[in-house]
Amino acid sequence: METFLSGLAILSTWEVLVALLIGSIGGVIIGAIPGVGPAVAIAILLPATFSFEPIVGLTMLLGIYGSSMYGGSLPAILINTPGTAVNALTTYDGYPMTQRGEALRALGLAYGASFVSGALSILALILLSPLLAKIAPLFGSREIFLAALLGIVLVVLAHRGQTFAAGALAAFGIFIGTVGLEPVRYTQRFTFGLDFLSSGFDLIVVVLGLFALSQAFLLLSQPDHAPDGQRIEGNMFAAMLRVFRHKRIASAGAGTGVIMGMIPGVGEFTAQFLSYTYAQKTSRTPEAFGKGSEEGLVASESANNAVPAAAMIPLLALGIPGEALTAMMLSVFYVHNVVPGPALFRDSLDFIYALFAAMLLLNVIVVVFVGFSSNLLMRAIRIPTRFLGMAILTLSFVGVYSLRNSVSDCLIAAGFGLLGLVLKRQNLPVVPIILGMVLGGIMEVKLRSAMARVQTPLDFVDRPIAAGLALAIVLLIGFHIWGVIRERRNTSPESSHDHDRHDTQQG
Repeated sequence: METFLSGLAILSTWEVLVALLIGSIGGVIIGAIPGVGPAVAIAILLPATFSFEPIVGLTMLLGIYGSSMYGGSLPAILINTPGTAVNALTTYDGYPMTQRGEALRALGLAYGASFVSGALSILALILLSPLLAKIAPLFGSREIFLAALLGIVLVVLAHRGQTFAAGALAAFGIFIGTVGLEPVRYTQRFTFGLDFLSSGFDLIVVVLGLFALSQAFLLLSQPDHAPDGQRIEGNMFAAMLRVFRHKRIASAGAGTGVIMGMIPGVGEFTAQFLSYTYAQKTSRTPEAFGKGSEEGLVASESANNAVPAAAMIPLLALGIPGEALTAMMLSVFYVHNVVPGPALFRDSLDFIYALFAAMLLLNVIVVVFVGFSSNLLMRAIRIPTRFLGMAILTLSFVGVYSLRNSVSDCLIAAGFGLLGLVLKRQNLPVVPIILGMVLGGIMEVKLRSAMARVQTPLDFVDRPIAAGLALAIVLLIGFHIWGVIRERRNTSPESSHDHDRHDTQQG
């Protein structure tokens, strides 16, 4: 309890509270603008947060991360366009409710489910933190290397149907992470004698290029679009209380979000799918799903809002980001020489509690804000896309240049922006590049450190956690290969021929 109160004291400083307020409200507005999203906003804000204390910068970024999904549900429900990618499932049941004239009820359910699941997930993590603090010191170099490798494997396998492309892009990310000075002997790698490559590719420059500049290029190349939405009439807070008619679905969604968020590389999409499937299979009216079901809306919104807090666990406990947004937050730690990992849980548990309490408070701030401002937020939806593109382009280049006052960084960011645009046009994932770049660096350092203590390959997995992680990697790859083989057998021409012959014989 004393440590928890110490965490609250860290949170109660005015700098942290102002950062939390700006991040929470800013995240809602950014989430409500289709085409921007938290990744773009966090990428643009990263250079500015480096001048803050770690807790201040992280609180602001967490505010944007945790609140953007609230804002993203607004256009998803009112104009059938998700504000953020993870609100896509919200359109299935939210927009049909709007078409029936039930926009207030749909928004109230979405906001209420988001608040309940966000609060439940953070309370669960506050209770779990002491346990994590005891387990975290058991992770040495071998375990962290294997955990990072598991993260890469999960990220690649999570892109079902694009596994090869995701693997290739993750390998590309690992490669660009090796350019520059190697971390042990400080010799140059892949610089080809070029001065601007001697310090390697900066993570922030790559992030700004792949996420912010590519989105700016995409918006500028599209026709201008400013959709209209209907005005909301009625008491939003009363509408939020309807979520308590679906306590079981909201609790299950929160639990799913927490578990999926803690596993690197899985994230909101899988949590939403599992929560939605569970709600549909256990519903008395499964036929209503996709046509304006309250249970479907609660299931999707409760799952995605439970993930942000849980996604911080692998980042804080092991220093391993599970997705692009947490990878960006990792850079804030690095800039301030704060090393996330087992030692952070052992020595700075009050810092961890401060972050969790900040996430709890941001949910309160956001609920109060959206309760009074849904009609005001409608103006954000109507911002023309080309204006947004130009604003993102300008802010991104200002952010990149301010890092090191380097024109070379701007050119590198523009190059990665064009690469991101091509990948988006081809519907290929960008996230594996960032995670490959971050996790590849962690894997190299930990592998070199671990190799000094092992004599044979079996020594690498002779401890329980290392053995468990290695077994998990082998099983995941094995199950994936087995699934692909079964899928190909079921769709092979011979199988279709046999199936047709079987049908003919039956006929």
